[in-house]
Amino acid sequence: MISCWKENPRHDEDGVSHVISMDSRTQEAVDEGERRFTRPPSGDAAGRGASPPVFLYVLAFFSALGGFLFGYDTGVVSGAMLLLKEEMNLSALWQELLVSSTVGAAALSALGGGSLNGWLGRRACILLASLVFSIGGVIMSLAPDKVVLLVGRVTVGLGIGIASMTVPVYIAEVSPPHRRGQLVTVNSLFITGGQFAASVVDGAFSYVSRGGWRFMLGLSVLPAVLQFVGFLFLPESPRWLLQKGRSQEARRALSRIRGGRGVDEEYDTIRTSMEEEAKEAPGGGLVLLRMFAHGPTRRALVVGCGLQMFQQLAGINTVMYYSATILQMGGVQDVNQAIWLSAATSATNFVFTLVGVWLVERVGRRRLTLGSLSGTGLSLTVLAVGFWLSARYSPSTTLHPADAQNSTCRLYGSCELCVLDPRCGFCYRENGSAVFDSSCVPVGQASTGHAAWGRCSNQSAATSSPTWAYNYCPTSYSWVVLTGLLLYLAFFAPGMGTMPWTVNSEIYPLWARSTGNACSAGVNWTCNVLVSLTFLHVAQYLTYYGAFFVYTGLAALGLLFVLGCLPETQGLPLEDVESLFTGPLCSCGASSSARHVQYSRLNGSNAPSDDEDEDEDATEAD
Repeated sequence: MISCWKENPRHDEDGVSHVISMDSRTQEAVDEGERRFTRPPSGDAAGRGASPPVFLYVLAFFSALGGFLFGYDTGVVSGAMLLLKEEMNLSALWQELLVSSTVGAAALSALGGGSLNGWLGRRACILLASLVFSIGGVIMSLAPDKVVLLVGRVTVGLGIGIASMTVPVYIAEVSPPHRRGQLVTVNSLFITGGQFAASVVDGAFSYVSRGGWRFMLGLSVLPAVLQFVGFLFLPESPRWLLQKGRSQEARRALSRIRGGRGVDEEYDTIRTSMEEEAKEAPGGGLVLLRMFAHGPTRRALVVGCGLQMFQQLAGINTVMYYSATILQMGGVQDVNQAIWLSAATSATNFVFTLVGVWLVERVGRRRLTLGSLSGTGLSLTVLAVGFWLSARYSPSTTLHPADAQNSTCRLYGSCELCVLDPRCGFCYRENGSAVFDSSCVPVGQASTGHAAWGRCSNQSAATSSPTWAYNYCPTSYSWVVLTGLLLYLAFFAPGMGTMPWTVNSEIYPLWARSTGNACSAGVNWTCNVLVSLTFLHVAQYLTYYGAFFVYTGLAALGLLFVLGCLPETQGLPLEDVESLFTGPLCSCGASSSARHVQYSRLNGSNAPSDDEDEDEDATEAD
């Protein structure tokens, strides 16, 4: 589709008005649009009717394996942590370190990934990311202790960070315009698919008596190696090659990707647009400083970074990283059952991400985000209430064995208070739903899977043996917690799971788009680290239900932020989106339809009508 832009008045420093007329290329485009009525379409227009080459889907598949690796690592640590904390006797701090170290490393490598992409290219960066991830997976599977395991987690994080910002760029640059949205979405689907696959792997290896976590973490090497081998035979981005002046290689790469269809026309279009972008890019000073100095981009940056911040502060990665732990906290006693139930949460996330892809162009970004945050706040409240009910009706301790080592644990009068102390566990017998002969005793030094001494220090499979509960209490309200988790992902995934990334790709002008997305992604990763590093400690100090009430409050703040600051960008050309941020920040949520220039299709182009010209002239005069 060719756009024919109206003449725009421009004023020089002396106030003299000039008119920028359509250049020869635009006039030729209009003529070309008129000729389309008399001859068959070519180029992209023809490509819309023809099925794309199979090679394009192969390329998208191998690219999106980077998203699968990201999702797999996010999901696998949830089940692995249940086994690790018992086998390595991990404290809350070490659990948080093993989870958040990957995220922190990813944040650093993502920030540096922009420079690497410009220097090495998209293909080389994806190869590097898969290689680094493979090395990290091997280190984790062979780790003899928690320190080496931490090194492996950091290594994996470095690979994830590079892939997370390179893969979407690569897919977008090699996709034809009419398939770009569909193919870029494949990466998001692979992320949630990786999380679901990880949950299934966690469930399968949770039955291994010792060392099952090694298989869980080590299997991530397989898709990483597959991606590395696949990209040895895939081409570089034609746009990056053109940017580096390697025009012949760019043409060959584009021809291979398109299967030889309409290559010359698309190649010329890409080259022309890149030349125009280079001319339009303003110079002088850091881009970030120019964004702060320019009102619309400053407001857009606040909205973009705010969306990414509230995505994380609403607790999504707390749920994904600690879903099995949360279920255990909610009273699911069996480790295997908790891991399989966390697989159900991952499946929910995957399914409702598909729902979001279907809804985004039907209800719009703003309404989808508002609905998502409203439901997220409601489901977090359900989670908090579930934990509150478990605490309210927590079994009391009926036995207080005297021992010098038990000076602290023996003082707790209920299971809830006992398990909030990471040094203590709850030992009890059960008759149906009734708990009796219960006591709070110190946890073992070698493993959290048994008590330091007493009747729960040597656990056996005998039915007469007492039950040892570390990090959870027996309760009949586990179903409330599971319901809250499923509702949370059902509401979060379609809107807040994807819209922060979608909106950030739209709200910045061309000269600020890369910097704006880099800043907002940095905010996302930073808040990710903050939430994942503090969740267990927040739960210890504020109780489990207190922690989720905090997340509920943050989701409510996010809802107010979106309600007042996020405009609707659905259906707008990227060039028109900046006008949504020309007014005060708090008015961004208001309808801006009066500011939009509407175009009608004319002879295959988008030439404005005479009435629209007059309306726009009047608007510009105002």
